[in-house]
Amino acid sequence: PDEMARLLKGFVQDGFINVVGGCCGTTPDHIKAIADIVNGLSPRPLREIPVQSKYSGLEPLIIRPDSNFINIGERTNVTGSKKFAKMILDGDYDTALSVARQQVEAGAQVIDVNMDEAMLNSQEVMVRFLNLIASEPDISRVPIMIDSSKWSVIEAGLKCVQGKAIVNSISLKEGEQAFKDQAKKVKRFGAAAVVMAFDEKGQADSLERKVEISKRAYTILTEDVNFPPEDIIFDPNIFAIATGIEEHNNYAVDFIEATREIKKTLPHCRVSGGVSNVSFSFRGNNIVREAIHSVFLYHAVKAGMDMGIVNAGMIAVYDDIPKNLLALVEDVVLNKNPESTDKLIKFAENVKGEGKKIQEDLSWRKESVEKRLEHALVKGIADYVEEDTEEARQKSARPLDVIEGALMDGMNVVGDLFGAGKMFLPQVVKSARVMKKAVAYLQPFIEKDKTGNVQNYAGTLIMATVKGDVHDIGKNIVGVVLGCNNYKVIDLGVMVSSEKILKAALDEKADIIGLSGLITPSLDEMVYVAKEMKKSGMNLPLLIGGATTSINHTAVKIAPEYDYPVIYVKDASRSVGVCTSLMDKKLKDQLVEKTNTDYAKLREEFAQKHAKKKFLSIDEARKKSLQTDWSVYQPVKPSFLEVKVFDQYDLNEIQARIDWTPFFITWELKGKYPKILKDPKIGEEAKKLFHEAQQMLETIISQKLLQAKAVVGFFPANSVGDDIEIYTDDTRKNKLQTFHTIREQNEKRDAQQPYYALADFIAPKKSKVPDYIGGFAVTTGFGLDELVRKYEHDHDDYKSIMVKALADRLAEAFAEHLHERVRKEFWGYAPQENLTNEELIDCKYQGIRPAPGYPACPDHTEKPFLFDLLKVTKNTGVLLTENFAMLPASSVCGLYFSHPQSRYFWIDKICKDQVEDLAKRKNVELSYLEKWLSPILTY
Repeated sequence: PDEMARLLKGFVQDGFINVVGGCCGTTPDHIKAIADIVNGLSPRPLREIPVQSKYSGLEPLIIRPDSNFINIGERTNVTGSKKFAKMILDGDYDTALSVARQQVEAGAQVIDVNMDEAMLNSQEVMVRFLNLIASEPDISRVPIMIDSSKWSVIEAGLKCVQGKAIVNSISLKEGEQAFKDQAKKVKRFGAAAVVMAFDEKGQADSLERKVEISKRAYTILTEDVNFPPEDIIFDPNIFAIATGIEEHNNYAVDFIEATREIKKTLPHCRVSGGVSNVSFSFRGNNIVREAIHSVFLYHAVKAGMDMGIVNAGMIAVYDDIPKNLLALVEDVVLNKNPESTDKLIKFAENVKGEGKKIQEDLSWRKESVEKRLEHALVKGIADYVEEDTEEARQKSARPLDVIEGALMDGMNVVGDLFGAGKMFLPQVVKSARVMKKAVAYLQPFIEKDKTGNVQNYAGTLIMATVKGDVHDIGKNIVGVVLGCNNYKVIDLGVMVSSEKILKAALDEKADIIGLSGLITPSLDEMVYVAKEMKKSGMNLPLLIGGATTSINHTAVKIAPEYDYPVIYVKDASRSVGVCTSLMDKKLKDQLVEKTNTDYAKLREEFAQKHAKKKFLSIDEARKKSLQTDWSVYQPVKPSFLEVKVFDQYDLNEIQARIDWTPFFITWELKGKYPKILKDPKIGEEAKKLFHEAQQMLETIISQKLLQAKAVVGFFPANSVGDDIEIYTDDTRKNKLQTFHTIREQNEKRDAQQPYYALADFIAPKKSKVPDYIGGFAVTTGFGLDELVRKYEHDHDDYKSIMVKALADRLAEAFAEHLHERVRKEFWGYAPQENLTNEELIDCKYQGIRPAPGYPACPDHTEKPFLFDLLKVTKNTGVLLTENFAMLPASSVCGLYFSHPQSRYFWIDKICKDQVEDLAKRKNVELSYLEKWLSPILTY
């Protein structure tokens, strides 16, 4: 007992509060005696534990005041490493694990794992890879950063990792409630979180926005969620510098200063970022990239940056950077002067890879200047075109002789190769870029040359996208191809009236007029232009092209309205042959005779076909509409009944849903992606084109060159006959809008087949079943005009067409991505859906999103109702032209239907009884509807 008393006294003084003791010799008296001994003694105060950021795999990682910069390995990221992505796509997980192991062995203290790839089931692959890592102590000893743009992937990953992981990332982009919900789940899992400087308005790209968003997020997390501040890692967005765009020059400085302010004002938080982004402009030049990373980190770490996602092998030792390169990079990173970017680019041109001079096969430079120009045109090399053009000019009597001589000889080779199928459209467009640069160089000399005659062109064409239509990619491609074949192409642009087209043809003494259009109302506008040409007494050949045009429509609808040749041109590859024939008297007569014969046959076949076709009256078709037992179907109510606006939507999330097959079709490379990349004939060119598209896409996204905006809305709705009534609220007393749908009338072979109208997929008003409908409009076209102007100013048709094609693909991908979110989140009628990108492209999902002007909804005049319902122009800035085209062109709009039986169908032709009925329902003149629906009328 005495010894116990002595020990107890020590325990109390050392801070122990509760001590249990006993032995066979103790009694209550002993215990009382011991208590008396320690009575009045105060325990020592508990030691204050410092607030530290702690993460762990099998081993802890604690960031202390004296800790160095934390390297987060970036190579186990399918979006950042093509090699790693290929391993995962091929199912080679053993090699993929070795990459993770190499990262740890190379000094990565955290490894970032990202599986966001369009061809992968990201959630499934993330779980599998993290489970494999868990069985590898050499890898799992470090903390895991679970990186995904999809919350479901992050949540699945958190269930797999050991220790304390880091989530990358959460943000305020979807509003405070979603941000709080995700933060609470991260906290429940015991993880830390990267918080992006991203809110409802978009990514922060200035110092003020970076700090503002970070402070707001910190307040919400610490005060509303009780999230430990030491578990907050801010990512204030590292963007590419030295891009050539003045607004980007201060991006590195903004990040550094934002880091300094965040660390000063937000206690205990950490700062991270994706370091490789800052050098993206010098991709492929490791010497310069490593120097930029080193200099950037040197200053960012001083300002308080704690960690970063970086390839440790891509950071040079600051003191080892050559002084001349160091000075240039310091100027760029710290934005010291406006010329710093140009100076660094000039330096970068001299080094590549391991610092050796760029080794090119320049043997062609020893050829004659004529051969050099031919080589440059065929290969699309613009690097030496000005000096070679100058040399050719010095040899020529007149500057115009260079165009008519060496340059046209080279372009004739290009034309021959293209015509023989030995060159493909992307290569031809690059050739045109070289030609335009050469001509631009010669232009001032031509203007000074008073003795010079007008260039002897093969012919002059007026080209235009017709009134009300804004799409011009195909027209531009045709213009480039014809220009390569010595045709003078005068492109009047988009939304061009017939008056302007006819006036330009007269003023320019044109030989041919070419019309283009994408939307179906453009077909009727082309008919009108043909009538106007006849009325004004013109005799020029008229070329017709565009996505909605066809040889049948040209033969049946346009050609009869004009007394001179009307020729349908299917694609750019046919344009040269057609124009060459039209410019040769003998060939022209042969072409016109053949065309007239073919068109007469098509008109006869059309008449016979439609004479044989049988149509139901609209009343009969309605009796055979889709029959649904609404008493056993309970529509799912959307999560909100209002309009939701998305501004500055993250293009990273959209790009995963791109359908690449139409992209290749734009370039006249026909084949389904990804099989086209292995095609024996066009595979190599397809790969090259795809690679360059990926590079431009990465630049668009990293530099935010295009803006993605959208509006989505859900409303109470019921059908009344073939119309869909939209109501203000669930009382369904006040009608907000009415959509008028069109029903199939073409008789079907199977008598059991229903005759569809979109209204069939909405519960009838008389059923008393509360149903709903959705609407959307998306665009990725803002910023496109500026890019196109820039590329056209540089005479770069290739990039101009490329960026338009990518913007269109992104718009369609945005519609696909948003529809997926509608099904799983916003409407939520298919929350467990888990489809691959191929399955989404093949429409394997429940529900549909028909767009006005497309087969199930061919009436473009319904677009204003949708625009009014969603307040599209106010909420996104997207406009409707007089012909119902959307501006910017890279835009999509439509309706959402959720019914399990809803499906896409094709309205072939409709009869006058339905058109008359529709005109009454819409309260418009019959002639008005007949104009806009002319492509689908039986009469």
